[in-house]
Amino acid sequence: MSVPSITDPLRIGGVTLPNRLYRAPLLEHAGNGPDAVDTLIAELEPAAAAGAGLVCQGATIVREEGGCAAPGMTRVHDPDFVAGLSRLTGAIHDHGGRIAIQLEHGGLRSMETWHRGFRARNPDLEQLAVSPPPRPLRLLDRLGVLDYDAHVLATEECRELAADFGRAAAAAVDADYDLIHLAGANMGILHQFASPFYNRRDDEFGDPARFFEVVLAEIRDRAGDVPVLTKVPAETEAPPGIGPTLSAADCVRLCERLADAGYDALVPVNGSVFWDMSVIRGAFPGRSWRDERFREEYVDAFGSRPRAALVAAANWVESLVYSREPAWNADLCRRVRERVDVPVLCEGGVRDRATIDGLLGDGGRSADDSRSADGVRSADAVRSADAVGMARPFYAEPELPARLLREDAPERGVAVACEDCNNCVVPQAAGEQGVCRTPSVLREAGEHRMAGAYDREGS
Repeated sequence: MSVPSITDPLRIGGVTLPNRLYRAPLLEHAGNGPDAVDTLIAELEPAAAAGAGLVCQGATIVREEGGCAAPGMTRVHDPDFVAGLSRLTGAIHDHGGRIAIQLEHGGLRSMETWHRGFRARNPDLEQLAVSPPPRPLRLLDRLGVLDYDAHVLATEECRELAADFGRAAAAAVDADYDLIHLAGANMGILHQFASPFYNRRDDEFGDPARFFEVVLAEIRDRAGDVPVLTKVPAETEAPPGIGPTLSAADCVRLCERLADAGYDALVPVNGSVFWDMSVIRGAFPGRSWRDERFREEYVDAFGSRPRAALVAAANWVESLVYSREPAWNADLCRRVRERVDVPVLCEGGVRDRATIDGLLGDGGRSADDSRSADGVRSADAVRSADAVGMARPFYAEPELPARLLREDAPERGVAVACEDCNNCVVPQAAGEQGVCRTPSVLREAGEHRMAGAYDREGS
């Protein structure tokens, strides 16, 4: 079997992606207002127009109340609202692309835990929890850093939440979404069901794979054979002494279970048990913390200027621990890919065409290292991934795929303009759009635009 190219198609379930480059889920902050669909089209269509094989709409919440990890997230509990998203899916399809919607509920990571202003304005809104908050989180609650008033889901309530995922998926299929993407990592409630740090249940949902299985069954029952993929967490970046956690080996075993259950593709990711910079990595976003335009919104989010300063200080410490690491999920994806028969998607720290080709090809090893006992080369044995995604670089370069997919991109060493400064991320806690605010990055993107680099080759 030959090593695939980034431009080769990929089949996930019953859907064929035109190539193996995808825009990974990002926060769009589109909300549910009258301009929500137009905002999503403006955010997502450029990637498809530039040639991305798959565009993933960022985390959308399956319930009417609670569960948002950040301000301005879109909810998909209302079928009438979701029906209007057919304008978005049509725009993506007009460019030959495919689109996935990522379904989410934040559980203990929701705004009702950490956002002071939101909590004050919604005093009766409880967090949904898999089990009572673990001891480190209860300590943070006593110290006043977080605010927990958790409602632990009963067994039937777990099933009803799974049904909400199924109902949202069915509405999305009716609106012509091609795939359903579950936010199974990054500390959302699906992650919390999988994690021994969060999950101490003694019913069927104490099994780390069980909620994933029930959600898939609900989607199949309500939405048919739409392809379903999910992120799958490993908690390898949790702070020392915090546990129990999901090891990389645990993640591989969980992926095997989910593939056997019928998931059509998997996205393994390393992270922590906390919502911290293990999710994004890179430099301390000092420019955004100092920006006076967001100061009052930070105060609303964190409760006071001193509290905002404390969060900024913690952010600085995290930036030292979780520094920039190229393709930080590559080894985990390779381990999973060796054990499952469904496509494995890799994202996280991918910043150039050479890395993409390596993940799809030899994964950093030579072809001679991948011969079977009879001397026949197996490309499958050395690949880390079947498709490769990027997220934050799209804030600076919405039409990035046009540069990465060019025939001469490997020879030219094409890389993204993004510098991993994270100044696009912190203002999202204040409800601001995810956009690049770094002058040097914007200058480079402008130079690419002036040179015609975002014109789609062959169009």
